[in-house]
Amino acid sequence: MNSWTLRQVWNVIEETQTSVLLELGDAELTQELLRQLESKGLLLNEDINTMSTYLRSKLTLIRDLAQARLTEMKA
Repeated sequence: MNSWTLRQVWNVIEETQTSVLLELGDAELTQELLRQLESKGLLLNEDINTMSTYLRSKLTLIRDLAQARLTEMKA
């Protein structure tokens, strides 16, 4: 995975509603993010497994960032 792809992944995560990031279970959130990446043409079939593994490894970070975003919105 190159740096451009990683930037695009994190852009998709930032664009995703906070409620989605916090309320979906692990499998559902991973699938939703993969669906969004596919719809933007950022994934080829051979990249899906690699991206799925990457996203699963970052779920705690993704949720921590979403929680921080929610806290900032309430302040």
